[in-house]
Amino acid sequence: MLIAGFPAGAWGTNCYVVAPAAGEECVIIDPGHQATAGVEETLAKHRLKPVAVVLTHGHIDHVASVVPVCGAHDVPAWIHPADRYMMSDPEKALGRSIGMPLMGELTVGEPDDVKELHDGAELKLAGLGFTVSHAPGHTKGSVTFRMPEQADIPSVFFSGDLLFAGSVGRTDLPGGDHAEMLESLARVCLPLDDSTVVLSGHGPQTTIGRERATNPYLTGLAAAPRRGM
Repeated sequence: MLIAGFPAGAWGTNCYVVAPAAGEECVIIDPGHQATAGVEETLAKHRLKPVAVVLTHGHIDHVASVVPVCGAHDVPAWIHPADRYMMSDPEKALGRSIGMPLMGELTVGEPDDVKELHDGAELKLAGLGFTVSHAPGHTKGSVTFRMPEQADIPSVFFSGDLLFAGSVGRTDLPGGDHAEMLESLARVCLPLDDSTVVLSGHGPQTTIGRERATNPYLTGLAAAPRRGM
């Protein structure tokens, strides 16, 4: 399996290109602010043909390049319905203090083909399988994507802005909710195997085992009673 990732734009948002191997079809995850050039370089380097863009949530730092990337390759974008409005109205999603400085340079709007993600969906794209988990807390429509373990390759978990190395996503933006974030962490992250590789929306790669042992949010949840979650 080939996973090529790079940070892009003013927020250093990780964009990922995932394929079974070089020279095959691929999926693009979170082409955000100023990600277009990096996407095209990655596609050319590995001789990849995109079949879809999939989005962990709708904040502009994760979706700003969706329209040009989807348009250039005539592919759909997948997003949770609760976050779909953010592609056309990023200022409402981020608030004026964060959204306004960059609004003049951003391409906002929806691509021609938008498909909706739902909790528990099994996406089969480019010969790959992704399990979708709705994980609100950072936004109402945040989702994660998990790829199953394959032979000697551990499971891979694209966490978006739910879980980072040593931290979790913000909950002070419109649609954020700390209680929902904790519930999503307990329901979606804690059950995963320690060997699961975490590729987040910002920052370095980590594993669930490392986060279970060191991330104060996960260690606190692991030690607390589940209360029916």
